[in-house]
Amino acid sequence: MSEPVKRHRSRRYDSSRRQQQADQNRAAVLAAARDRFLVDGYTATTLAAVAGAAGVSVETIYKAFANKAGVLKAVVDVAIAGDDEPRQMADRDVIGAIVNEPDPARKLERYGAHLADTMPRSAPVQLLARDAAAADSGAADVWAQIRGEILHAMTLFAENLGATGRLRVSTDEARDLLWTYHSPELYELLVLERGWTPARYGDFFAAAVTAALIEPKPGSRLGRVTGITP
Repeated sequence: MSEPVKRHRSRRYDSSRRQQQADQNRAAVLAAARDRFLVDGYTATTLAAVAGAAGVSVETIYKAFANKAGVLKAVVDVAIAGDDEPRQMADRDVIGAIVNEPDPARKLERYGAHLADTMPRSAPVQLLARDAAAADSGAADVWAQIRGEILHAMTLFAENLGATGRLRVSTDEARDLLWTYHSPELYELLVLERGWTPARYGDFFAAAVTAALIEPKPGSRLGRVTGITP
């Protein structure tokens, strides 16, 4: 009677080990791909090079990601989220805190701090996807998907801000301005080219978008956007 139970436990143990190995392989591929993409460029990077750096077979990469564009999208997703957990950004604590914050200016301050934390790792790979899109159709599809996902997120953010009753513009205009200020190109201009710190960039985002979108409370004054200290 005990023999079938032993076999069942063995299968369950083997399955757990296989999943652990698959997770380790996936993490190794994503780390190697990010490094190779940023050093050599997307177009010049081969899956064979990624596989060699990750210590896996090319077949393993195809099985997990389908193709090089699939690897690129996963690299971007991990850069934005900070991990490879299968959870939407909307379900994460940092976004939940912003959604539940009642004051719209404070929402934007929190979001600016979030961007200051995440853009140093996410902006370079977003810009990589943008540049690769000009020469590779797979990368172009990934870039379009990234932009669409961010636009959707900013649509939800605009609606959340609108629910406070203090938007000075329509929710559609708020969405478009949030999408524009959120773009990796702004981070590229201010931080990568002009040498701003990520913290200063995050403060600028919050101050600029607050001034553009939010009606101040009676008797309050919005700070000048250009008055942010370096």
